[in-house]
Amino acid sequence: MTSSNLARQIHATSHLTGEFVLRSGQTATEYFDKYRFEGDPALLDAIAKEMAPLVPAETEVLAGLEMGGIPVVTALGRHTGLPCAFVRKEAKPYGTCRLAEGADVVGRRVLVVEDVVTSGGQIVLSTAELRALGADIREALCVIDRGQGGAEALAREGIGLVSLLTADDLKAAGAAG
Repeated sequence: MTSSNLARQIHATSHLTGEFVLRSGQTATEYFDKYRFEGDPALLDAIAKEMAPLVPAETEVLAGLEMGGIPVVTALGRHTGLPCAFVRKEAKPYGTCRLAEGADVVGRRVLVVEDVVTSGGQIVLSTAELRALGADIREALCVIDRGQGGAEALAREGIGLVSLLTADDLKAAGAAG
């Protein structure tokens, strides 16, 4: 599947119209529901297949961020054969009390995986915590970069952002569709 076909399919699956209250409290008549592409097994598999070549060769562990990065990293792990870590927003206070479940990140080259990047804030926070645990993180990989300052925020923290698609790709797909 070409990236333009993939963008069209993601747009068709995830672009909603109606009346939506945004996190900011503002209302919008359009909404992008990323969980719709993550919840579609065939589409998620196609996304992961296209993302696999973007994984840096030195990567030892894929780390998916709670919550949207978890299905993406799981599908990506199937295509790369790399072990996955599932990163919580904060370590749970019971059981293992770990921030990252699954594969061990200590002393390993870790690629942070996210679904959609807007400001990059959660990647910055999670990367700092993973680095404190001993993870070597130099890049983050996302399905969609909204182009709203995330790449720049990550660069300031020494993290390169690689994206499969951009918000502009999705807008173009919607206009073409």
